[in-house]
Amino acid sequence: MTAQVDAPPRFLLLLPPAPAASDADLIKSAYGDSIRQVLTEVALASQESKAAAVLEIALACPHLLSTTEKSSFSRYATTQEVLARTYRLVCTIAARDCINVEDVDGVDVRVILVAWEAESHEKPDPPGYIPTLQDLSSSGRQWQYAFGVEDDAGTAMVKAFVQARGEAAAANDIPRAQQRRAGPGHSSENIPCIAVGGTFDHLHIGHKLLLTMTVFAVLDQKVSLDTQRSVIIGITGDELLKNKKFAEHLESWHERQKSVHTFVEATFNTSSAGSPATSSEEVNSDAVNGHYINTTFPNGLVLRCVEIGDPFGPTITERDIDALVISAETRAGGKAVNDKRVEQGWHPLTVLEVDVLDGDTSNPQSGERPQTQDFAGKISSTEIRRKLAKKGHSSSL
Repeated sequence: MTAQVDAPPRFLLLLPPAPAASDADLIKSAYGDSIRQVLTEVALASQESKAAAVLEIALACPHLLSTTEKSSFSRYATTQEVLARTYRLVCTIAARDCINVEDVDGVDVRVILVAWEAESHEKPDPPGYIPTLQDLSSSGRQWQYAFGVEDDAGTAMVKAFVQARGEAAAANDIPRAQQRRAGPGHSSENIPCIAVGGTFDHLHIGHKLLLTMTVFAVLDQKVSLDTQRSVIIGITGDELLKNKKFAEHLESWHERQKSVHTFVEATFNTSSAGSPATSSEEVNSDAVNGHYINTTFPNGLVLRCVEIGDPFGPTITERDIDALVISAETRAGGKAVNDKRVEQGWHPLTVLEVDVLDGDTSNPQSGERPQTQDFAGKISSTEIRRKLAKKGHSSSL
């Protein structure tokens, strides 16, 4: 991934695995202090940029290293828990310190799952999809600054990253993605496919959790390494959104698709310079769900963003989908999808959930309650549009 002209400033925070402590205690520790200090600094950079400054948080996940576990989705719950906790910490700290992490005037926070553990030489599972520190260091991303946590675990992670940067500089002769795989696989196995749907208007942290776990779910299926993996993102069409509150500040379908693509690429495509290029194709046909954009990343991951005109989208028009990712507040939607599929004589989808980020980081034993009771309302596209209307931003539609 190469740097883009006029791209917003980009920063990196290397975050080791969180210690076993309550969220409230973490916020008061070196872990929380690091997140707070980095958010504050990146927010200052946003003030001098036309677009939100980007903060990429490389979250170390030891459980993503090679495993002998054979069942699909075996690591989903653990990954969802650590990812949701990290985003919740970011949002709670941002809310307390009045740091904007919602729109173009604030900080675009992206948590990247990284397979890393101090002193471990294990490889990620599956290789080529879950990034390592070596992948990040050789990805060609231009960070203005890289930050770490000031404790023993944080220091070890920073040292490992610096070492990886040095090794990457000395080994630029063969593109890393070509070493991993020559392109999409040609296995005779069925292609694993995971679906998710939503408006994805003014992409916020709740969306980012949902998208990350959707892509991770397809990576957590046990198939041969040369099998391609596919993700379907159903994005609501413009016509269905015109009655939304503050509709004058809705983003167009293509703007929302672009935000989804940009986020998925940033979090799961760490290909180096010289790797096969990402390819995209837009299709418009008269078929049901016939408008979509297909993207194939260098590691073989296929992303299909589909314009949907009903609550079901491809989940009831395509048999060969394995699972549906939903938020905990939309369980009824998952049931409705499976009821329709069963009516058609199809297998029901495995339904995987992500947390609703409510921002409650209190420690029940301490009696402390954070001043973030309205946090859930803040993580919504409607609230972002309301704030944009108040600030006088122009409409996208």
